[in-house]
Amino acid sequence: MRKLPPLNAVRAFEAAARHISFTKAAKELFVTHGAVSKQVASLETWLGTALFNRAQSQLSLTDAGKTFLAAVTPALDRIAITSMQLLEHTEPTALRISAPPTFTMRWLIPRISAFQRKRGGVEVKLTTSTAPVNFEDRIYDVAIRGSNQPIPGMLSVPFMTETIVPVCHPDLMENGQLDYPKLLANHTLISYDTEPMAWSEWLSMASQPDLRIFHSLQFEQMYFALQAAAEGLGVVLVPLFLVVDDIIAGRMCAPFGLLGARQRRYYANASLSTHESPIIAGFCEWLLKEGQDTEQSIDQWSSAMGWTPSMPS
Repeated sequence: MRKLPPLNAVRAFEAAARHISFTKAAKELFVTHGAVSKQVASLETWLGTALFNRAQSQLSLTDAGKTFLAAVTPALDRIAITSMQLLEHTEPTALRISAPPTFTMRWLIPRISAFQRKRGGVEVKLTTSTAPVNFEDRIYDVAIRGSNQPIPGMLSVPFMTETIVPVCHPDLMENGQLDYPKLLANHTLISYDTEPMAWSEWLSMASQPDLRIFHSLQFEQMYFALQAAAEGLGVVLVPLFLVVDDIIAGRMCAPFGLLGARQRRYYANASLSTHESPIIAGFCEWLLKEGQDTEQSIDQWSSAMGWTPSMPS
């Protein structure tokens, strides 16, 4: 069994011996001059020998002090270096996630508590952004983005299919106002800067490429465009999974079902240097399950509604 001196006393001695000053050691260790003096005295008692010569105006090491310092400093340095190396490879206790604002509010936040219960020791930090993914600044660990293909040069895990359809308030469908895509000419088409599908593209896929639109509204973010549609101000193109609960509840509707719908994928993106992180792997695995559950629910509901993605003749 090792017979070791009090380690706090050793640390106090080493600092005092390096500086040849109890006062400077106290500042380094954030303690008082008296605390350092007391720790050194206790170490000398434990060792049974003096480590310092204490003259009235000068402090110096004894031969025993010099010998002890020569052994202690390299040992403390090795402990510090090894500790830092281990800390750099220790699994983080926080997971920083960047995701689009509307996706975060309407899909991720209602579900994230399930992940936190599964990984109780992980603190989840959410930020919202639609900017291109960049891990050089190290401001997030996982970036969720909708895309038509994986992002090159990083780990991109697809976890959910996004089906984009026109939606609106049910009042806009009264009296057959939206029985056919060509009737969109009588309505306001709502757009937003971050939209994954433009109205011109949808109209072309719905066999209405030359339809003239007289009224439009433009927003910066999907959230505001979706809110405008929910207030009955017009029709907007959004991912079905963000509004399916509102459609089922009768607060919104998809007047043309899956007609002209376009699909892309949502990816959880991480730096290749972190691909072995158990927390990131666990989060991606959880996302995949939640995404599959969402897709299954939408598919079952779409089938019950008799929706098909077929194009009109």
